[in-house]
Amino acid sequence: MSSASPPPASAGGVVQKKSIILGTAGHIDHGKSSLVKALTGTDPDRLKEEKERGITIDLGFASLSYPDGVRVGIIDVPGHERLIKNMLAGAGGIDVLMMVIAADEGIMPQSREHLAICEMLKIKSGFIALTKADLVDADWIELVSDEIREFAKGTFLDGTEILPVSAKSGLNLDLLKEAIHARALSVSPKLSKGIFRLPIDRVFTLKGFGTVVTGTALSGTIAVDSLVEILPSGIESKVRGLQSHGEMVDAASAGQRIGINLQGVDRELLNRGDVVVPPGRFIPTTAVDAKLELMKDAPPVKSRSRVHFYCGTAETVARVILYDREELAPGESSFCQFRLEHPVVVLSGDRYIIRRFSPLETIGGGAVLDPQPVKRKRKAGTDDLVVFEQGSLRDRIEMLIKRAGYAGRTVAHIEGWIQGNLPDLQSAIDQLVGKGICIRAQDTIFHRDTITAFRDHLVGQLTAFHKENPLKPGLPKEELKARFRAVLKGEEKTFLLIPFIPEVTLDRDLLRLSGFRVSLSEGDENVRGRILAAIEKEGFLPPLRTELAERLLLADKELGDLLKLMAAEGQLVRINDSLHITAGLYRKMIELLRAFYAKKPEMTVAEFRDLLATSRKFALPFLEYLDSHRITLRLGDVRKFMLK
Repeated sequence: MSSASPPPASAGGVVQKKSIILGTAGHIDHGKSSLVKALTGTDPDRLKEEKERGITIDLGFASLSYPDGVRVGIIDVPGHERLIKNMLAGAGGIDVLMMVIAADEGIMPQSREHLAICEMLKIKSGFIALTKADLVDADWIELVSDEIREFAKGTFLDGTEILPVSAKSGLNLDLLKEAIHARALSVSPKLSKGIFRLPIDRVFTLKGFGTVVTGTALSGTIAVDSLVEILPSGIESKVRGLQSHGEMVDAASAGQRIGINLQGVDRELLNRGDVVVPPGRFIPTTAVDAKLELMKDAPPVKSRSRVHFYCGTAETVARVILYDREELAPGESSFCQFRLEHPVVVLSGDRYIIRRFSPLETIGGGAVLDPQPVKRKRKAGTDDLVVFEQGSLRDRIEMLIKRAGYAGRTVAHIEGWIQGNLPDLQSAIDQLVGKGICIRAQDTIFHRDTITAFRDHLVGQLTAFHKENPLKPGLPKEELKARFRAVLKGEEKTFLLIPFIPEVTLDRDLLRLSGFRVSLSEGDENVRGRILAAIEKEGFLPPLRTELAERLLLADKELGDLLKLMAAEGQLVRINDSLHITAGLYRKMIELLRAFYAKKPEMTVAEFRDLLATSRKFALPFLEYLDSHRITLRLGDVRKFMLK
């Protein structure tokens, strides 16, 4: 989807064996753009100002294709010191670095800064193109090459090949293409089976097509008609069309430069630094816990200093909070938190760069460890961050789940928190569950330590409840939730763990200790007999609860507990909180109704009252009970019998 010409109307998918991103780096006017143009035939300087001034201002793009299907997307970055932020927007997706150094000038300030940035971003593969080789003699090339070898010592370019080339004469361009191809074959692929993530580095509008965004896919796959979300703004859209390496495709994946034609999105709502992702997985953040490494020649950084923070294509100002010291010296590292002025979308494992707030210069970088950090005091322990930095994928996921406590973590949350291929993430989760380290309750995963803590709280609550209420069969679940609200901090999904706690039984909506049974004392058994006798004696004119308490000289709570127990055991039928009848009287009531309705299809309140030889005071609540249990059906002033 070039801005120079609209994409073709029909889409034809082209299957590639491998796609990687090659990035240039180097000082201004060392020939990066000219070399890209000589290699690909595409001028990466697309802006009018770039062509007029003869310098690269913003990111430029081109591509190389090889007969075996390997595709190399090329990102050409500006070399001017004032344009480092544009360089950083393109550096995050680089697989292979082509360090460009002009033979006639040698190593310059941005040569050093660009290499330092790429070192901090942990780019693993690269080589050095010694440009403008046609302007110097062989002895000078050897001299400059020795200087470059010394310059590259201790970096990922240490010992790499140095290719003298010329964009003007064509010197060694074929060798350069071979070197790029060899690196493309050997470089580790991006996370093609991860969740799709594309940091936007360019936004524009094409007539007849609408808004188009471009970027390097860091992970996953996307297809035409996919639903997407643009974060951090939360704009939802649909993929109208896709282009990769100048061709319309039906799908594209990690490692490719991709243009996405978004449906129904205003170009003005999007910016470089936004991220295209599937809906509902990623959470924008304004704070990240990280490992910060300062460059050896950087100035010291004090805790609470303001810095410029770069990750992916995003840039924002941040305040750095050092966890274990007041000041970080050059060449040292520390765990820290960045508090960001604007939200970003990052994952655990992403690399970032920081620059001084003023004057602007690159001073360090590192890895994002936790994009959704917990609140902690500055000198509190950072054991979790050690695991996030050094642990295996399974270790890091376990720590995330463990630290979540009663909130647990869903698989979707885990997938949107850490870099990884989805099968690997699922395998790690399955191992944790399989070994009993974690438990999966519906869609939420809890750590066994959380289950232990919850069990201890629950058993303690139920033990106390049974002691205080020996006649109650159990504690209502809703009452338990109210008691636990402060402990669980509103995380009621923790109650999903009850079936995994053998010491506790959930019977309908009542919770009790598994070994608990209501056991009446001899005195309670005697009282129960008296209750039954008192209610049975009065027939369908039974004493109300208050009358019964007075008659039997019982406290209201004691009587209430016994009435509930007797109803639960089937000795009594609870008509309402004040009115009970014996099971025998209830059966008699149903028999009388059957006999009545065998002769007449309808019954009035008065007829029902006379049938039971009771009063209207009792007849009405009896009928309301029968209606609510669908034994009778009220139709105006009469009732029909619903039992067969």
